[in-house]
Amino acid sequence: MAEQSLQGHGQFMKKGKVFPSKSIVSGSTPVNDYFVEKDGQRFAGIHLLIDFWEAKNLTNRITVENALREAAISANATAINLQLNQYSENGGISGILVLAESHISIHTWPERSFAAIDIFMCGVCNPYDCIAVLKKAFEPGNSTLLERRRGLLP
Repeated sequence: MAEQSLQGHGQFMKKGKVFPSKSIVSGSTPVNDYFVEKDGQRFAGIHLLIDFWEAKNLTNRITVENALREAAISANATAINLQLNQYSENGGISGILVLAESHISIHTWPERSFAAIDIFMCGVCNPYDCIAVLKKAFEPGNSTLLERRRGLLP
């Protein structure tokens, strides 16, 4: 999809338009990036690590695909490519949705009713907006969430 392809460092194309990033100054050289500003910090993006326990639909390829795509839409992210692999032994699924703004990945262990989900986004996308969509799809009995701010500038 040409409309959603990367167009070089510091800019991307979305629906036919190039969106340059904010400029920051490193020394005296302006740099285009998609760094996030939150709580007085400037960093590359928010990385969420989500564990779902007592989860459902972990072998349903269509549910996994739809959940990843809908999660990206909910965060206002641009999907580029989806790759899912399902294992014959237990039906577990490993997959990644590559985004212009980074990625959403999932690994399921249906024999343990467990899913490990990884969401990393830069720019104006909000990875927290993905959580409700994912919870609706996988109906976890329990979940944990860790946030990591990647690329914190000193």
